[in-house]
Amino acid sequence: MELRHHYGDRLHVLDEPTLSTLLARLGAPATDGAEMPELVRAAYRRLTHAALDHHFPVEKCRVPTRMASAEPRAVYDGLRLSQSARLVVCAVIRAGILPAQVCYEAACQVLPSANVRLDFVNMSRVTDSSGHVTGVRLDGSKLGGDVADAVVLIPDPMGATGSTIQNVVEVYRRLSGGSPRAVVAMHLMVTPEATQRVLQACPEVTIHACRFDRGLSPVDVLMTAPGTHPEKERGLDDRHYIVPGAGGMGELLTNSWV
Repeated sequence: MELRHHYGDRLHVLDEPTLSTLLARLGAPATDGAEMPELVRAAYRRLTHAALDHHFPVEKCRVPTRMASAEPRAVYDGLRLSQSARLVVCAVIRAGILPAQVCYEAACQVLPSANVRLDFVNMSRVTDSSGHVTGVRLDGSKLGGDVADAVVLIPDPMGATGSTIQNVVEVYRRLSGGSPRAVVAMHLMVTPEATQRVLQACPEVTIHACRFDRGLSPVDVLMTAPGTHPEKERGLDDRHYIVPGAGGMGELLTNSWV
């Protein structure tokens, strides 16, 4: 089940009661850092399956089951995810490390591990003498090669401004070897601001999210489907925190408040 909206076919927001319940618990004040990782794991396992189902190539297969020793017709004859295509998961330090590990592990359950890669991108902000952000540094990043014809997953829990996804996409654009088959931004929560920025600046990116947060929009806008009045939708406060959001998920995941 997906949320109905007017942002086009590059935005997919899951609309499932169980997942919505999990996210509500994840953002509740009573949920502490000890509970947070397993909740994030559960949500990202679901999000990974959705992304693979949507973007990964499939192939026909015939796979005998254990019943084949007693019955020759005990053969699964149908579709499976391609066992030759490549998947690249990008861990964005810091809040993206756990989600990326979950995506990597979930992918390795259904794909040959030799075809699944985990990259690390460490983006440090560069500021000028006035303290304004002028760019990012990639010190300590580790990219395992090209992404030609691969599906690239970028798990970033909080899709707030869209700048993280845009910067990561720029990193992969600079790689030689060819273009990826698909690039997927994966958020637990995403704002209208991030959605609009990524869809415009990164035409190769599709967004998959568990929830679309626009809690600072006018009441009449909240009564309409997302994207009906995109110019009036707002999900970020003045500090670039998501509303309703989860209140410092990156800090809770790492217990680092700087």
